[in-house]
Amino acid sequence: MTDDPTTLLFGEDVAIPGGVFGVTKGLRKMFGDRVFDTPISESAILGGAVGAALVGRRPIVEIMWADFALVAFDQVVNQAANVRYINRGTLTAPLTIRTQQGSGPGACAQHSQNLEALFAHIPGLEVCMPATHQDAHDLLLAAIASDDPTIVIENRNLYHTARQPVTLDGPVPIPGGAATRRSGTDLTIATWGAIQHKVLDAAEQLDRDHGISVEVIDMRWLRPLDIDTVAKSVERTGVLAVVHEAHQFAGLGAEVLASIAELGIATRRPPIRIATPDARIPAAPSLLQAVVPGTDTIVNRVRTLMESPVSAR
Repeated sequence: MTDDPTTLLFGEDVAIPGGVFGVTKGLRKMFGDRVFDTPISESAILGGAVGAALVGRRPIVEIMWADFALVAFDQVVNQAANVRYINRGTLTAPLTIRTQQGSGPGACAQHSQNLEALFAHIPGLEVCMPATHQDAHDLLLAAIASDDPTIVIENRNLYHTARQPVTLDGPVPIPGGAATRRSGTDLTIATWGAIQHKVLDAAEQLDRDHGISVEVIDMRWLRPLDIDTVAKSVERTGVLAVVHEAHQFAGLGAEVLASIAELGIATRRPPIRIATPDARIPAAPSLLQAVVPGTDTIVNRVRTLMESPVSAR
C-alpha cells in the first residue's frame, strides 16, 4: 500500500478494530481513508471490489470466514472471474480476496468448512493457501500484483504460531509453483494448508520409527496447480499420497491423483487420499479431533499403504 496508491483495503472490522484476528491492525492509522470498514454484507464488499478493480483501483478485501464467501458467490464466480473473458482481455479485475478457513474447536459447521476446491474449480480465479510465515507474505504479494482476481486462503490455526523471520525485500513472485518441504525417497505426499505441519510431523515419525523416507510437497497454489513438481517426485519415489483438511469427496486431492494418472506415471502402490470424511464438522473438540486427520492418522494410513502389495511399474 505504500508503493501503490491505487490499493485499497476494506472489509468487516478490518480498519478501526484491526481485523477479528488482528491481521490488519494499525493499517488505518498508516493509510487513512484507503482502509475502511464495511457493513456486514459480503455481496456488497465483493461487488464494490469488482467495481473498484474495473476503474483502476487494486482492492484488497477481507471476507472474515471463507464460509461467508458463499453469500457472494455471484460476485466472485459470475462477475470477477468473467471480467477478462467477456471483455476479450481489454479489462482485468486485479482484486485480492483474503479469507481464512479451517477446522477449529467450537467453530461449528458454519465456520469450519474448507472450500478451496469450490474456488479452484472456476476458470479466471487464482487460488493460494499459505502455510508458512514467508509464504503468508510472498503469496499475498503475488496475489496483489496479479491482474486477475486472486483468493488467498489463510488458516486461523496458524495465526498464533511461534514467530519466525520473514524476508520482506525479495522480488515480487508470480502466481504458481509448489515447494518441496522435505526430501524423501520412498513416498511422495502432496499437501497444502495448515495440515502440512501435521504431515511434516508424520514424515519425521515415519522415518524415525519405521524407516520410511517421505518427500513432502506443499502445493501452495491450487490455481494454477503445479503438477510438474509432484510428477517429478512421484517418478523418483513411485508412491503417492495426497493429504488435505477439506472433505475427501470431490476435493482437490482427486485432481492431483487424476493429473498424475493422465501423465502415465506408474506407481508401485495404489495412490491414496487422506482427508476429512464426508461429514459436517462437529463443535466438540474431542469429536473434531476424531474427524479431521491428525498425525497418527497420517502415519497409520501411510504405513498401511507401504505394506500393501507392490504393483508392476
